[in-house]
Amino acid sequence: MASTTVSTGITLEYEVHGEGDPVLLVMGLGGQLVSWPSSFIAGLVDRGFKVITFDNRDIGLSSKIDAAPPTKLQSAMFSISRRFAKSTYLLSDMAKDAVGLLDALNIERAHIVGMSMGGMIAQTLTIEHPSRVRSLTSIMSTTGNPRVGRPKASVIVRALKLTGGTRETFADRQAALFKIFSGSLFDELEIREVAKLSVERNFTPDGTARQMAAIMASPDRTPQLKKLNVPTLVVHGLEDGLVQPSGGYATTKAIPGARLLAFPDMGHNLPQARIPEILDEIKRNTLRAS
Repeated sequence: MASTTVSTGITLEYEVHGEGDPVLLVMGLGGQLVSWPSSFIAGLVDRGFKVITFDNRDIGLSSKIDAAPPTKLQSAMFSISRRFAKSTYLLSDMAKDAVGLLDALNIERAHIVGMSMGGMIAQTLTIEHPSRVRSLTSIMSTTGNPRVGRPKASVIVRALKLTGGTRETFADRQAALFKIFSGSLFDELEIREVAKLSVERNFTPDGTARQMAAIMASPDRTPQLKKLNVPTLVVHGLEDGLVQPSGGYATTKAIPGARLLAFPDMGHNLPQARIPEILDEIKRNTLRAS
């Protein structure tokens, strides 16, 4: 692992795997670079890519923002209406962090793959820094339109009860959360292993709360997505109750020429059984850039 301070003033922890065309993986809400399945990274390396993973700001070993996190009540209000949302930073700032990492690694253009919040950051990066993007893959994400991709009400209620906690209870809470999110292909052992690694690296629930505020305070990307001219793959699970499939459909509809890969047995996760097909389609999408 290594770290670098990027142009936004944020220090990012990152890892580089393999050689070839660069692929930047952008992780989702509260996830650290260790949250990417090792088989996902290895599969991309085997397909001829240089893979860059990193901790977003406010999580893992990257810089933490000195600001109070939203309370549970405020977070609940954010989910009801974005007009209540306030944040110290936005998805746009997180996209600039990612571009700063590319600069630090002397990478002019990369294939961008983002998962959940990472998909939102990847979309924002592609909109605001199009010259840096060779292809875009948006996994279990949405457009920022509050009418699509909303979590199920039952999921919000159950998830709010499981937020917070301590280092000692983190693995149990993560297992319970992902059991709600992950659909038929839920792997509790894998979730617990990732949670253990994450706690050993850093335990920052306040950072996760601030990242959520950034999501809710950021604008709808739909009008800008319609102007993109980049090979795009959209991946979504039809059992996803956290970012419902309407978010994936809306993303596909918004981006000209985007292709949708939907799995009936996938929820808000990257199940091992689906990773090979997802990687094949990512490879196929990158070839469209050539």
